[in-house]
Amino acid sequence: MAQITLAFPSGKPAGGVPRHRQCFDWHRDRRLTLPNDAAVRLASPLWWCYFRRYRGDNFRMSTADLVRLSRNPFERLFDALIDPARRERVAVFVLGSYAAVWWFYGVVAKEGSQDIHVDMAELVAWSRAPALGYDKHPPFAAWMVKAWFTFFPVTDWSYYLLAMVTATLALWIAWRLSANYLAAEKRVLALALLTLVPFFNFHALKFNVNSVLLPLWAATAFAFLRSYERRSVSWAALAGLAAAAAMLGKYWSIFLLLGLVLAALLDSRRGAYFRSPAPWVAVLVGAVAITPHLYWLATHGFASFSYAVAVHGGETQITSAVSAFSYLAGAAAYVALPVVLTLVASRPDRAALKDVVWPAEPSRRLVALVFWGPLLLPVLIPLVAKIVIVSLWTMSAWTLLGIMLLSSPGVILTRRNGLRIFTFASVFPFIMAVASPAVAIATLRGDLPHVELSLSASLPRHKSEAAYASLLAGPLKRFWAEGTEKPLRVLGGDLTYRLAFYLRPAPSDLLWVGDRKKPAVDAASLARDGFAIVCNLENAPCIARAQALADHSAAARHTEITVARRFAGIDGPAAHFWILAVPPQQGGGQYR
Repeated sequence: MAQITLAFPSGKPAGGVPRHRQCFDWHRDRRLTLPNDAAVRLASPLWWCYFRRYRGDNFRMSTADLVRLSRNPFERLFDALIDPARRERVAVFVLGSYAAVWWFYGVVAKEGSQDIHVDMAELVAWSRAPALGYDKHPPFAAWMVKAWFTFFPVTDWSYYLLAMVTATLALWIAWRLSANYLAAEKRVLALALLTLVPFFNFHALKFNVNSVLLPLWAATAFAFLRSYERRSVSWAALAGLAAAAAMLGKYWSIFLLLGLVLAALLDSRRGAYFRSPAPWVAVLVGAVAITPHLYWLATHGFASFSYAVAVHGGETQITSAVSAFSYLAGAAAYVALPVVLTLVASRPDRAALKDVVWPAEPSRRLVALVFWGPLLLPVLIPLVAKIVIVSLWTMSAWTLLGIMLLSSPGVILTRRNGLRIFTFASVFPFIMAVASPAVAIATLRGDLPHVELSLSASLPRHKSEAAYASLLAGPLKRFWAEGTEKPLRVLGGDLTYRLAFYLRPAPSDLLWVGDRKKPAVDAASLARDGFAIVCNLENAPCIARAQALADHSAAARHTEITVARRFAGIDGPAAHFWILAVPPQQGGGQYR
């Protein structure tokens, strides 16, 4: 086997000098003497420290050894992911690491500067009273939260872990799905490109009814494509079950179901598919799975439908039409980075681009139909009904993006360009993890906006809810305990959902939230259990409403408190709150 000699200048440093120090001392003049006597500079100053065949000033190693050492760790990881013998377990390791790094980012960047998002706190409140449906949304997200916190503590860090596990599960499904359509190298790149879509990291850290759809839509598309290609009854049953779960996650999933139906009808092999039991099994299983929720809807006045129409409907035709344009533009912006990277790296011609958008091969065209249908069908809604749609709702529609970008034979990437994309995607989470303290500080100081709307529209977002509930939980609990030994069961005010998340034990009833005018707890419960209300001192309507409820009680007490969040020795802006505590009444009372 060919040998390579690494020759060093004569004379070693004085005895006792560590070998790693010799590496640095000799690096400037070190040369490689190759078998053909060509001399080249050694790329790394520390290579020779790792050579096992140390012989004085010279080393001898095979060409294969040198090639192995010359590959960077990302190239070795890339090769492990395309190795049939190792790729599945390596993919699990890589995705687990991905989830861990982004979880770390979430814990530092978010927990250091703000409380959990109000959507997350709301799901926890719902999960404490499991039901077949809720006033705002279907129940699947609340069920997931209930199951998760059965085994994990109700804390910020465990919630962010749930969020990243959910997103990473979607990535794993996308990885498995891509095996049917992509070569090994492209399969790795498809996964890498998906990790550059912010829905799988930044947005995924906010667990809500949108992010819960990530694995549900991915699983539905995976099972549907398998059942269609194989006419498999088992895959069809899984498709029906996943589709029902998606509908139980958010009614937006109706566009996924419509997209799948449209794909099945437009595919050239539809005759064989509809003659098989697969589609009918999927429909049957899905219908059975969603029937309990349909019953709940019918017996509760279709409350969650009414909420969706009330919040997103009632707009002018122009506003609705503009929202359709914004929906498409925003969707394109969310995936601009992976799309641009693919185009720059592969430089496809016009024919290849056409094949990417609308493939000619039947199995790939079916994938395209499944991809484009759920993404584009919602655009029709603002045009026929005065309803506003937003691009954030495309979050769950991108599972097939990697396959769409790379499955065309005309999209050719060199190994060098592929490794560049893979390396960038691999390094990016670590860059964000390192930057997470700076992100937390910038958010705390108000340099970065909190991406949410306050429930109290009249108040500044930062001063309303984003950073203070966890700081108020302790003072509120102590103030309540000064007036009664009974636990706080009824809570209301500006920060209701978030305070309910941080209080131990958690309140069992919510009095009202934000700008809602009517109490959600009956008068008898208020008299029996008492209640506490926390209002931002700037929110005069909240304070007035609380005082009106407490007028009858001589035992009612109130106080004011100022809190400010602190991270890494830096204080955020202070906020002032008004706290009312009305202890349980002996013999009841009349609440208006």
